[in-house]
Amino acid sequence: MEFDIARQIARFTAGSDDPRDVAGRVLEGIASAPDEAIFVLTTARRAADEAAASATRYQDGHDIGLLDGVPIAWKDLFDLKGEVTRAGSHTLGNTPSEEDALLVHRLAQAGAVTVGKLNLTEFAFSVLGLNPHFGTPRNPWSDEPRVPGGSSSGCGTAVARGLVPIAVGTDTSGSIRVPAAFNGVVGFKPSSQRWPLDGCFPLSETLDTAGVICGTLSDAIVVDAAARGIRAPELRRGTIQGVHIVVPSNAVWDGTETAVRMNAEAALVRLADAGAKVEHRAIPTLDAVLALNERYGTLVTLEAYRLHAHRLATDAACIDRQVFARMIRGADIDAEAEAAIRAARLCLTAELEALFDGGTLLAFPTVPHVAPLLVPLETDDALFAATNMRTMRNTALGNFLDWCSVSIPSGSDQRGLPTALMLSSGPGRDNHLLAAALAAEPLIRPALNH
Repeated sequence: MEFDIARQIARFTAGSDDPRDVAGRVLEGIASAPDEAIFVLTTARRAADEAAASATRYQDGHDIGLLDGVPIAWKDLFDLKGEVTRAGSHTLGNTPSEEDALLVHRLAQAGAVTVGKLNLTEFAFSVLGLNPHFGTPRNPWSDEPRVPGGSSSGCGTAVARGLVPIAVGTDTSGSIRVPAAFNGVVGFKPSSQRWPLDGCFPLSETLDTAGVICGTLSDAIVVDAAARGIRAPELRRGTIQGVHIVVPSNAVWDGTETAVRMNAEAALVRLADAGAKVEHRAIPTLDAVLALNERYGTLVTLEAYRLHAHRLATDAACIDRQVFARMIRGADIDAEAEAAIRAARLCLTAELEALFDGGTLLAFPTVPHVAPLLVPLETDDALFAATNMRTMRNTALGNFLDWCSVSIPSGSDQRGLPTALMLSSGPGRDNHLLAAALAAEPLIRPALNH
């Protein structure tokens, strides 16, 4: 399914397409998709009602929302009224949600048509996307089974397969940007507090953010505006001319596969040729974050353990063993270590404030490798743990330092597997990031051979 929000809204407005027909086609595509692990449920009745209401608005010619008639799917962390939120687990019971999550409500107010809920890693606690309970969505770029990326595994694969144009998920260590990178689509992780998380099942109260996976930056900008409850995007395409882009020469390149490196470097050359001021230099703060994690453990592990300690004690047999093994380590992070982590986070975030002054962006590969093979990760727990850590190394830096980031496809390797480049800016600088990324997108992403 080829989709562009602005063009689709224009077709609805002109009467050459109808939200009810689009919703029907999307649901038919989901039902006939070759991978049944992408969606955990569809919401045909709700979609029909919302599409009919949208069609009426177009017929009346007023109150057209930013996403009016646009199909959307949600990671199964967000409450949908009348549906059970399972968070990829069988341990949360069967009580339906009484209300929509606030973000669901906002996008519905903008006219979005909800078509279903998407699969994820159990409790959103891994960036590889495996789930032994509901199945693991398959990466669409390889005949040999490869991971979809996670934890928003269903979001990445649903958009990449064209089943739905917009998928909303969460990002605590890279869970929007990793599946976007592995599946050759765009992912946007806002700064914390930009999008509401009320009614979204948590993982880390400090690091959780919502985010979107979609086909283009322009679609991400429309969703961002709707998520903030404004009626029209205030952003316009910026220029890459004169934009200062810093490429860290340390920390983020270790173990990077050749194709990922070459595609990133080629994209940076194109950006420089277009007038960006690309500077390569070391950023010691990044080494300090990695050293902090190595010494004390991670904040997300501590907060996830606190949230799920009672389940780890009583429902261990029902929890993915790889999720359990990582989460239980939070019990070893004591109060002194937690205080050290939080104090260091404040200092390290402040260290980079000056770097982002004047609109500087950071650029480096979203993930240092392409999507790995699935089967070895299902059976080798040591390999899983090592691969998971390596996969989220670059993205988790931004969560710890509260950056806003976008992941943009940068090409593919010799097997056709997607690679991606990430652009980031400092806390609260989302508008500048999105405007610059919109200008950079055509220079970063060549046509992919799907």
